Amino acid sequence: MVFRKIKAAFGAGVSVDTVLADSHVVPGGVLRGEVRFTGGGVDYQVQGIVIDFNAVVEVESGDNEYQTTYSFLRADVAGPFTLPTNTSHVAPFELAVPWETPVSSIAGHPLRGMRLGVATELRLQGALDKGDIDPLVVEPLPIHTRVLKAIDQLGFVFHKADLEAGTLRGSRMPFYQEIEYWAAGEFRRAFKALELTFISTPTDTTVILEVDKPGGFLSSGGDSYGSLRVANSETGDLAGPIRDQLHQLARRRGLFG
Repeated sequence: MVFRKIKAAFGAGVSVDTVLADSHVVPGGVLRGEVRFTGGGVDYQVQGIVIDFNAVVEVESGDNEYQTTYSFLRADVAGPFTLPTNTSHVAPFELAVPWETPVSSIAGHPLRGMRLGVATELRLQGALDKGDIDPLVVEPLPIHTRVLKAIDQLGFVFHKADLEAGTLRGSRMPFYQEIEYWAAGEFRRAFKALELTFISTPTDTTVILEVDKPGGFLSSGGDSYGSLRVANSETGDLAGPIRDQLHQLARRRGLFG
């Protein structure tokens, strides 16, 4: 919930309160809420209300890296209309959450390194208020949960998650999520780390596997990639197919025979 005041040059103001029905959503789900506001000492011409989904993204520029905020969905939810003096108005909204929205919480626990939010912009004649940012909690789809459980079963240890600037093949987002694990179990000698990226659609999810391989006496290190495409309705074992993908990546460097 956000509360703020927009003041006109002559001292009158508009109070605005954005309320989300539930700040927890899933990719492909719906975010519902309403914008409530009360007029000040004069009539206002409201030109529009915009809901903006945004995320903190890491950007690489040469040898430097910095963080910036990316907007990945903007939608007009009301306007234009007149807000009379000292009257109240409510603008309900329903927005489809993009299928590729990154996950920020797993099993009710915040995913370290993720910062997602929803901002409300109120455009008045002669004024623009971008407002504060409401935290947005994005839980995984069932297929995401199955993949993450399979990774746990294979012995990998969660390290962190972040968003990287760039667009992957098959994706329309200006950034992509990497969920990073330390290698352990049967893969602890083959890889230093594993990074997962999900690209979901209404029907299926592509799981991109990026492994960081340590260098050796006869081989250099570096990253290698594999992918697995599964139906969102998949209920079978995923640890086996993911293990097979990882073994293929390891065999490219002469490991596991």
